[in-house]
Amino acid sequence: MQHRNFLKITACAIVALAPLFAPSLAQTYPIKPIRLVVPFPPAGATDILGRTLAQKLTEVLGQSVIVDNKPGAGGAIGSDIVAKSVADGYTILIASSSTHSVGPALNSKMPYHPIKDFSPIVHLGDVTSVLVVPMSLPVKSVQELVAMAKAKPGSLNFGSSGIGTVVHLTAEEFKMHAGIDIFHVPYKGTALVLPDLISGQISMLFDNTVSVQPSLRAGKVRPLAVTSLSRTALLPDVPTVAEAGLPGFDSTVYFGLWAPAGTPPAIVQRLNAEVNKLLLTPEVRDQFIKLGLDPAGGSAAQFSQRIASDTEKWRKVVQQAGIKPE
Repeated sequence: MQHRNFLKITACAIVALAPLFAPSLAQTYPIKPIRLVVPFPPAGATDILGRTLAQKLTEVLGQSVIVDNKPGAGGAIGSDIVAKSVADGYTILIASSSTHSVGPALNSKMPYHPIKDFSPIVHLGDVTSVLVVPMSLPVKSVQELVAMAKAKPGSLNFGSSGIGTVVHLTAEEFKMHAGIDIFHVPYKGTALVLPDLISGQISMLFDNTVSVQPSLRAGKVRPLAVTSLSRTALLPDVPTVAEAGLPGFDSTVYFGLWAPAGTPPAIVQRLNAEVNKLLLTPEVRDQFIKLGLDPAGGSAAQFSQRIASDTEKWRKVVQQAGIKPE
C-alpha cells in the first residue's frame, strides 16, 4: 500500500513539475536531425515547398532538417508514417488539404485520422486556383459564364485532374453556388486538360495560378476569377469569384506542417515560432509566392480550426454532389 501511494505521489509531482521543464525543452530542442516527410514525389509543389523550408529551418535551428519523400495513395502513405511515428518532434510532415481535409472527406477509411492523429504546427499558406475559359468561349466574366450555363443547361462542361481532386471539388462547389448544370470531364492531371481547353472542347477549368501561367501569358486562355476570398499576388488584376458575383465563394488549398499527436507543446510552439519568423522574411515570402503560395502563418490553434472547417466544407460538397472515390 505504501509503495502504491509513493508511486501516486511521484506521478503527481512529475505532472506538477512538467510545465517548469517545458521552456528548457523548447530551448534545447533540437539536439539531432529532424526528418521532414513529404508524402508526394520529388519536384512537385509540396516537395519544393518542403525543401525550401528545410533549408531555412536547418539554418535557424542549428540541426539538419532532412527531406524524406514517401509518396503513394494520394499522400496517405507518408501522412500515415508520421501519424504513427514517435511524438518527439523529430519526425514532422509537410502536407496540404489534399491529405488532411479532401482525402478524409472522400474516404472515411483513411489509415489515419486527420485531426486526432496529428498535432498541427503551423499554416504555411494557401494556393489559389483561377477559373479559366477558352478564348473562343464568348464570355468575359463569371456573371456571363453563369448566364450562359443557365440559358443552356448541360451545354457546358469542365475539366478536372480526376474524380475527387481539389480541382473537381472546386468546380462542384462553383456549380452549387451558381445554381448551374455543367458536365464533369475527368482527366489524369490538369496538364492533359489544357490542350482541350485551349481548343474549345472543354468549357472551363479551375487550375492553380502557377500551372496556368504559361497559357495565360501566351493569351491562349482567359482568366475570369480567382477562388480565394482576396486577390492573389500572382494575378492582382483578376477579381475573386466572390467579387465577380458569387459572394462567400472561397476555395483554396492550404499547406502546413504537422507533428504526431502527443508531441510536447513546447516543441510545437518552438517550430511554430521559427516558421512564423521565416514567413516574414522577404526571401521566403518571395519564394513561396513564386510557387503560387500566399504565405499565412499564425498559431497552431488557428491552423487546427482551418483544418476542421475545410474538412467539414469538403465533406458537404462530396455528399451534395454524390462523389464517390475512384
